[in-house]
Amino acid sequence: MTGLPHMTRSAPDWLDAMPADIQALYHYWDRQRGERLMPARGDLDPLDMKPFLPGLLLVDVVADDRLYVYRLVGTREVELRGKDPTGLAVVDNAFCADPSHALRNYDQVVLSRAPWIDTTPHLSADRHKLSLESIFLPLSSNGTEVDKILVYAAHKSVDLPLV
Repeated sequence: MTGLPHMTRSAPDWLDAMPADIQALYHYWDRQRGERLMPARGDLDPLDMKPFLPGLLLVDVVADDRLYVYRLVGTREVELRGKDPTGLAVVDNAFCADPSHALRNYDQVVLSRAPWIDTTPHLSADRHKLSLESIFLPLSSNGTEVDKILVYAAHKSVDLPLV
């Protein structure tokens, strides 16, 4: 009896166009999942993710009207938003002006069970930072259903005239 062929996966087409920090986080997530569709939260070591922690969000996928709830919000994300949405629903506390846009990103990850990139720019609360690309990485405790989503955004400083 022969073994199953080794599963080979290629990185998403969009990955090479992303900033180095998004590429690095994707590759870490990919290593942690091994042969699985997605890793579990327990597969991620905060010590390995130290460079990303200030910009990370961990979002719970919940089975009620809230749909998605911020479990962990990094200090950079809190500063950019002007508030800490930890424990609150995404629909009422999304970083973008249109909450339905944020929900579509999370829905895409849950339905596809695959990483997702959003390149829609979003301006920080103080109008000095612009979120350019955000990566959404699915996590699963049972290996098949997304129960958490890891999010990280690349930012750029901007000087906008005050209106």
